[in-house]
Amino acid sequence: MKIGLVGWGLETKSAYDFFGPDNDYLIVSEQPQADFPARSDRVRVQFIDRERPPGLSGNVDDLSYMDGLENCDKIVYTTPAAKNLEKRFGQDRHFWVKATTIQHIFFEEVKTKNIIGVTGTKGKGTTSTLVHEMLKAAGKNTFFGGNIGRPVLDFLREVQPDDWVILELSNFQLYNLTYSPHIAVCLMIAPEHLDWHPDMRDYVEAKANLFKFQKPDDIAIYFEDDERSKHIAGYSPGQKIPYFYKPGAVVRADRKIVIGEEETEIINLSDIKLLGEHNLQNICAALTAAWQVSQNIEAFKKVLSAFSGLEHRLEFVRNLDGVLYYDDSFGTNPDTTIVALRAIIEPVVLILGGHDKGLDYTELMKEITSQEKVRHVITIGETGPRLADMLRDKGFNSITEGLQAMPQIVADARTHAQAGDAVLLSCGTSSFGLFKDYKDRGDQFKQAVRELV
Repeated sequence: MKIGLVGWGLETKSAYDFFGPDNDYLIVSEQPQADFPARSDRVRVQFIDRERPPGLSGNVDDLSYMDGLENCDKIVYTTPAAKNLEKRFGQDRHFWVKATTIQHIFFEEVKTKNIIGVTGTKGKGTTSTLVHEMLKAAGKNTFFGGNIGRPVLDFLREVQPDDWVILELSNFQLYNLTYSPHIAVCLMIAPEHLDWHPDMRDYVEAKANLFKFQKPDDIAIYFEDDERSKHIAGYSPGQKIPYFYKPGAVVRADRKIVIGEEETEIINLSDIKLLGEHNLQNICAALTAAWQVSQNIEAFKKVLSAFSGLEHRLEFVRNLDGVLYYDDSFGTNPDTTIVALRAIIEPVVLILGGHDKGLDYTELMKEITSQEKVRHVITIGETGPRLADMLRDKGFNSITEGLQAMPQIVADARTHAQAGDAVLLSCGTSSFGLFKDYKDRGDQFKQAVRELV
């Protein structure tokens, strides 16, 4: 069989390993990669041999790198590449019958129906990790993957009928997906990735695929306080359960998290390590999902009292001379920066800006300028000049502009921070341009902070 792999990333690498060496491969990529497989009579590689524009896959004009895909027997594509495929092959039904993703393959072939899928704009990594850890602590045999952890094809053949699979699923992975899990969870939804989706409706419709193909005996869990989350879960014909609202998990007035109409007590807020109101929402979402599988209170309490968060998600880095440094590089839209600012009680020196993906910063500007909490803002990247102008228009003038390298950015933050302050990397957009991705941005920030003396 001749297999076309579109984009060379974790998902297509897992497909290459999954299908094995007894096939012929055509690998096409927007840009060259250092870890392409060795070329041979059975492996061809094609890419655009010049620098691509910054941003996600799907924004190049030269689609010649895809030449020959139509002659493959099966095409597996990384989900962000879908837009380029649509531009190149349009409504060619013969092509799309052969095109698939690793998510489609997984749902078609996995032996268990015990699948929990989590989506949302932010918080899905934390929530899905908590579900996985709670069910594992409760004695379930679990697998964890999707947009976090392992690509699903890496463990597909290991899964047995009684096992549980927890998947974090992004808008890209849900785009055109025609399968839904037994338990689907939708967190808060805010504008995101509008440099890839043509509009917010397209983004919401992608998220809705997590619920559209559920059956009446499936379960849809949603955030009661978010209309978009409620709307998306409404596509499900299954049982609908809110969180942050009974009978899902809620934070009671006595600062205990409880669940069910009878308000079964799970844990005191004082025993939780995660920082911020948004993480209370994530905990309640995870607990509501896990409760549908097990009611092992002690196991759940043990996990919730030990879990301190994921890397680059409001991650505490260092206390130096009384200044706290936090890495929130995973925060790639304005709403997540607002959440991070509200989670930190100290005065803040904020590092803000990056790749322009068409987001609205109006509410973030209000958050920064209407409070005396933000002491100084360092604007960086493509959006830096616009954000600086927006701040000045609101009378906020404590701004540094034009810095290009993370050591200089961190050094400048240190000069403006006082003992008792926090330096917060929460850029409100993606990192392309100055950095490879949010991980690279966060890693460089942490390295620069640790090198301060």
